[in-house]
Amino acid sequence: MNESPLSIFTNLSYLVGAILFIVGIKQMAKPSTARKGNFYSSVGMLIAIVVTLLDAHILSYIEIIIGVVIGSAVGAYYAKKVPMTAMPQFVALFNGFGGIASLLVAFSELWRLTHVPDAIVNEYHGVALDKYTGLISIALSILIGGVTFSGSMVAYGKLEGIITGKAVVYKGQHFINLALFILSIVLSIWIVLVPGEMNALFVLTFIALLIGILVVIPIGGADMPVVISLLNSYSGMAACTTGFVLNNSMLIITGALVGASGIILTDIMCKGMNRSIWNVLLGGFGQVAGQGGDEKKSQVVIKEISVDEAAMIFDGMSSMIIVPGYGMAVAQAQHAVKEFTNILEKKNIRVRYAIHPVAGRMPGHMNVLLAEANVPYEQMVEMDNINGDFENTDVALIIGANDVTNPAARHDTKSPIYGMPILNVDKARTVIVMKRSMNPGYAGIDNELYGFPNCLMLFGDARKTMTQLVTEMKNMEN
Repeated sequence: MNESPLSIFTNLSYLVGAILFIVGIKQMAKPSTARKGNFYSSVGMLIAIVVTLLDAHILSYIEIIIGVVIGSAVGAYYAKKVPMTAMPQFVALFNGFGGIASLLVAFSELWRLTHVPDAIVNEYHGVALDKYTGLISIALSILIGGVTFSGSMVAYGKLEGIITGKAVVYKGQHFINLALFILSIVLSIWIVLVPGEMNALFVLTFIALLIGILVVIPIGGADMPVVISLLNSYSGMAACTTGFVLNNSMLIITGALVGASGIILTDIMCKGMNRSIWNVLLGGFGQVAGQGGDEKKSQVVIKEISVDEAAMIFDGMSSMIIVPGYGMAVAQAQHAVKEFTNILEKKNIRVRYAIHPVAGRMPGHMNVLLAEANVPYEQMVEMDNINGDFENTDVALIIGANDVTNPAARHDTKSPIYGMPILNVDKARTVIVMKRSMNPGYAGIDNELYGFPNCLMLFGDARKTMTQLVTEMKNMEN
């Protein structure tokens, strides 16, 4: 059958959009080209939306326009209002919206298709979608979309402080999760074999939402980098299956890209925290927190310094590596840090930032915060590329990072973080740790670094302390 000019135009436009997505993702791999990558991807999405609206069987554009206006207004409002420190929970929220959208589309499409006499077809572009392919795609969209939505809402609640950020564990959780998963597969098969069975559809939706809650609730709030990456992958897979439901090649490509990149990033995050991806998939991630490690709290003797003492150390050094962590994000100290480093650079002191893969509460959290403060991209160095430089550095300044700098990860087999790749800050000539208190990190253990001979503690709110340091350094110049 010959394709119509509109169909050819649609396919070519989708191809251009897909290329822009791929180029955009590639550009986002580096901070220096991330803005361009975001722009290319946005153009690709704009092309996909416009072409779909022109080509698909749209019943009414009025509802779509109203939805676009309302959604754009809400998005613009929160883009201005939400601080960068709250971005992780809103990424989780956006993942959830993608999941619920896929679920609702699958719901409506199954209702539409089961009311077509004598056949279950997909009428887009005049191509009939195989009966079982369509129904399997619908079942998967509901299952993955439901898990993504409820799981993302739990992640959002933990990060926002609406629900407890601690790991909520219960007896037999893995058995219950497995039983629910098997039941969801049985219901999915039932939906495929008995089209139009809406009761099974409602039960499947309920179970999918329940699985999402039960899988994420045992995960501690500080362990969210991996969870957010995984939920992002789920939202992509949900979109991909919805693409099969609607027979839309652009949605299939987009969903596959998001799903694949999310899984790859999840694997990177798991390695960065020395966890197995199966712990995440089975809802057991983070349960080891605080269970192990040698009891060294009473043995650690710390050496505290004041702001003026720290300023004298900084004034006499020639190189510094700053290790940002969640403490910097909470205090929103990135601008004060940048002002501090400006003073150091005027003194010809070399300054770089060591970025651990799981610092903060989402992948790239520290990079985004530092970029917001106009820190040059070339100064942000990944862990593997900077770890060997600590031994030749005068001062390592740690701002709120805890477990990612704990030397116990190298040798303490009883520690919950044993084997986790860490930043080799203890190799620097002097280590200065900026913290509010001696409270442990997510692993619930003390950082043995704090008792090392070359480690000094500078207590206080990161932004206030850094502002005081800036003032002290300026006074030393006069």
